[in-house]
Amino acid sequence: MNRLFQRISLVAIFATFISGCQTVEPYDYTAFKKSKPRSIVIIPPNNNSIEVNAPYIYLSTLTRPLAEKGYYVLPVAVIDRFLKENGLPTPAEMNNISLDKIDKHIGADAVLYITIEEWGQKFLVFSSVTEIAARLKLVDVKTGVVLWESTAFASKNSGDGGGSLAGMLINAVVSQVMESSIDRSHETAMLANIIAINNKERGLLDGPYKVPK
Repeated sequence: MNRLFQRISLVAIFATFISGCQTVEPYDYTAFKKSKPRSIVIIPPNNNSIEVNAPYIYLSTLTRPLAEKGYYVLPVAVIDRFLKENGLPTPAEMNNISLDKIDKHIGADAVLYITIEEWGQKFLVFSSVTEIAARLKLVDVKTGVVLWESTAFASKNSGDGGGSLAGMLINAVVSQVMESSIDRSHETAMLANIIAINNKERGLLDGPYKVPK
């Protein structure tokens, strides 16, 4: 798992570098700097995709990049169980809980809301593509002010089989068989989050627990 995360991190660093070379308007961090959040609670995502398992797969990919950015992230499994035990059995219902209740019963400085827009694999003629897209919104629990917003997106292609038509056709068959049994969505979601959180111009600012490199 650590080796996989290191590989994804290297790809994300390269992608962030490329995006940093493009002209992108910097994010306005005025509200964020005023709030200075230290702890984050992640609400299980709303899901606009057709994959019913997407919210909890996606949820499992956020704690590490947020923690490495310098924030205390409340344990996602504990929060999920707590909300379910208190009459909120689905992510849709969890996302409607008031900030006052989050402040009173959970006590985090900020809450991260997520909406999954795209999830899963698309089989093309000569390859398959795994695409993940989600909207992220970090909100101050006490004031309701939006501190940070971003779109997390990543796409992973299975490859072209070496360039020849025969190679492409063989690769297409093998790829579709393999992709049906190996779901690469988790890896792609992790990559999407790392890129969004660490983006040079519009990523999340370093938190108070960031470990200097």
